[in-house]
Amino acid sequence: MISDQEKLRPVRRMLTGVLAFQLVLAAFLFLSDIGRDFSLPTTGPRAPGFEQPTRPGDQTRRYDPTMPAGPGVETGPMPDRLILDPVDGSVALLTGRIEAGDGERIATQIAASPAPTIAIHSPGGSVRDALEIGRAIRQAGKATIIRDAEVCLSACPYIFAAGTTRTAAEDARIGVHQHYYGENTLLPAFLAVQDIQRGQGEVMRHLDQMGVDPMLLTHGLSTPPQSIYILTREELESYDLVTE
Repeated sequence: MISDQEKLRPVRRMLTGVLAFQLVLAAFLFLSDIGRDFSLPTTGPRAPGFEQPTRPGDQTRRYDPTMPAGPGVETGPMPDRLILDPVDGSVALLTGRIEAGDGERIATQIAASPAPTIAIHSPGGSVRDALEIGRAIRQAGKATIIRDAEVCLSACPYIFAAGTTRTAAEDARIGVHQHYYGENTLLPAFLAVQDIQRGQGEVMRHLDQMGVDPMLLTHGLSTPPQSIYILTREELESYDLVTE
């Protein structure tokens, strides 16, 4: 006869396994909440520093959202949140990191701005907020520009893509990489695949609606989040990301 104690052993093993999984999951959540830029250690060569010049075939550089501008250009620290300030009567400058909640705030400011052109200088950030800002720019019928030695990286190109006309200086740097769609930077890869795929679909639809070739995303999908792929002038033109 099997004792009650022996009957409970499989249940205890199962509960122990569930508890162990929950502890591991909690550890991942804790580590990822320490900082937005936490990532697992990787092996292999690191990409060259962002300050290094690029050339066709050598376009991947290290990504740091606090970086200033292009090689040899110092513009000061990047604002932690997006700021829209008038430059003159025809241009307003949108600069800083794109944080959650910036979309609605900046969209309201863009709608109220009399400037017909939005200059952009941003290392990127929240994809959803970038898409919301982009839609506001297109609805307001504004052009977008990226000035000499300034940057538009990560989610920022989705804002730039919304301009009715889109101009980038020769020394501007526009770059893409893999991104996430939620608050957590570590877990979505294996716990929110559906959300990631849905987010990629939203970005592709956005680019298509703005007249930009969604194949632009192929470079981002193959570039890890800690690196950035700098698009060449030929690529900017072939994907219709620039119109002038």
